[in-house]
Amino acid sequence: MVDILCIGEPLYELNEQPDGSFLPGCGGDVSNVCIAAARQQAYVGLIANIGADTFGEKLQETWRHEGVSTKYVTSKLGEDTGIYFVQHDATGHKFLYRRKDSAASRLTRDDIPQSAIAEASLVYASGISLAVSGDLRDATRHAIEVAVANGRTVVFDPNLRIALWSLDEARAVTHEIMKHCDIAMPGLDDARALTGHTSPEEIVRFYHSLGARIVALTLGADGVAVSRGDGVKTIPGETVKTVDATGAGDCFNGVFMAAWLRSEDAVEAAAIANRAAAHSTTAYGAVTAPHMTLSS
Repeated sequence: MVDILCIGEPLYELNEQPDGSFLPGCGGDVSNVCIAAARQQAYVGLIANIGADTFGEKLQETWRHEGVSTKYVTSKLGEDTGIYFVQHDATGHKFLYRRKDSAASRLTRDDIPQSAIAEASLVYASGISLAVSGDLRDATRHAIEVAVANGRTVVFDPNLRIALWSLDEARAVTHEIMKHCDIAMPGLDDARALTGHTSPEEIVRFYHSLGARIVALTLGADGVAVSRGDGVKTIPGETVKTVDATGAGDCFNGVFMAAWLRSEDAVEAAAIANRAAAHSTTAYGAVTAPHMTLSS
């Protein structure tokens, strides 16, 4: 039995360094979330397909090292592990993906371990899990349906990627999924695009209206706005020397869930996750979440 079970698309990362070389690593939003939560001592599992290739082997090695259960990760012969490149300039970071028809995109509802979902405390998915392919979307929906049917807490980050689908489709699908979720974890820019609202207060109210009991709206360098339905608490950002913000939102989500499982205090969990996410930006790579267990 795991505390947190995540479903989605792991990717192998190649992150550009100041000298022009590329730092290899583990990426993909749900994988980043798993690692961040595991570093906070949560027992975490991942539901995913990877290719039976060198990149997939490296991902497996990383998960085992980090304490992420790979019981529900399947290596597929003849299929590829998706990869992506991160490049940096004065405006921030940019991504280049090689993920089309990857093993992860071919995950189906038949691959979903229903008994494991029924026993997990939290089930996590993102908008990327819904956008990558029709198969993965259907599998993710099925996982959420199983979680809801078994009274599990569902956590969802819309994690908008316009390169994967249109804004109209993303809006329709993620809003429908959100109706079945307990904890909403959108980022401010994504939420503004998806909801049409601009202020954090308006966005929080919108996601509560869809059914979320808890909303943790990340504000980038400005921190996080968190609500349990009884008012919005804004936790300011921490001042750090940022070099790479890749995976910061995923770090926030993973640490938030691990902290929330310990206390079920959303404000305290958000404060802890806010600090972790800030410090994750001070080094290169998608999985630079703190290793020590944090407290508020």
